[in-house]
Amino acid sequence: MRDRIARHFDFLVGADRLKSVDRANVLMDLSRPENSAEHSWHVALQAMVFGASDRAIAMLLLHDLVEIDTGDQPIHLAHDAAALALAEAGAAERIFGLSPDRDALIALWREFEAGRTPDAVMAKRMDHSQPLFQVLLAPEPLADHVAIVRDNLHGGRAARLAAEWPEALAWAEAAMAGLPPAGNDLTRRLAFLAEADRLKTVLRANLLVDGSRRENSAEHSWHLALYALVFAGLAGPGVDAGRVIRMLLLHDLVEVDVGDVPLHSAAGQAHGSAEIQAAEARAARRIFGLLPEDQARDFLSLWQEFEAAATPDAIFAKSLDRCQPVMQNLRSGGIGWVDYGVTFADIESRVGGKIAQGAPALWQWLRPRVQEFLS
Repeated sequence: MRDRIARHFDFLVGADRLKSVDRANVLMDLSRPENSAEHSWHVALQAMVFGASDRAIAMLLLHDLVEIDTGDQPIHLAHDAAALALAEAGAAERIFGLSPDRDALIALWREFEAGRTPDAVMAKRMDHSQPLFQVLLAPEPLADHVAIVRDNLHGGRAARLAAEWPEALAWAEAAMAGLPPAGNDLTRRLAFLAEADRLKTVLRANLLVDGSRRENSAEHSWHLALYALVFAGLAGPGVDAGRVIRMLLLHDLVEVDVGDVPLHSAAGQAHGSAEIQAAEARAARRIFGLLPEDQARDFLSLWQEFEAAATPDAIFAKSLDRCQPVMQNLRSGGIGWVDYGVTFADIESRVGGKIAQGAPALWQWLRPRVQEFLS
């Protein structure tokens, strides 16, 4: 078991590098390029919004991990498809080979790449539509990016929308023509996804594993959902791993309004205060309220369940939410701990109990390593 946990962490630490792979797309505020980890989170959230299965969402969490080795291939640039496929296959063997579940993960990635099963078709549809929504939902879309979207819709991989999702194609055509969006459920869901894009600019106390910069909350949400996929076998009785992943995809969306509250800061230690809870509840109602009524209620309920941490799913989700920052600190020099003068006693009291409650084997593995690091 301990060797399996070590290998799982090797894979998850290696996956952290996806946060440094830039894409051709930019954030909706046009401030910087989107990276592939943020894209993976956003497209998985989009899939959740549009009714994808747990398996399709799992595909999207790991579909771009090969870009750690190969980089992103912009859709508007010519490339050698055969050579790229060969390079990506080699990357998949290396990256998924870090995991003790290599066979299952690489099979899921290959299923996505082949795009033939219903789950893979749905995942591909989400992956091919998210970049065009990313461009067209910006307050002031870049003209050259709009031109790429138009070409992609009419002759590229997004042309599939004509047959598979005509409503989305009609929305895109209207957006490119400068027409006001129809007030329907699609428009409401896209408004929610546009608001979610802002999570990519919310910085956390933790650094990336390579120490190059602060992690943001969208990347954290993706990484945490990947943790849930990887460590599903450690969940206790009654835990639905797919439901935990959905919970973690949206758990930090309130930070769009309230920002991140570092656990070890004074504000973090007062996180249970009525004032902070009220602010987060208002943010949840506003953000999830952008969705159609039934879905808004469902997403809000899932977020509230996570916050209450009383069900098996929420307890496991909370344990992973405490676990991921510990590993980030262990592998990045502990800057997130140094900044707040964190001691081993602090970690044990503030973090260890939460991890042990939902995933005791993880805390048993982490505890001596944290103790040695902070000694």
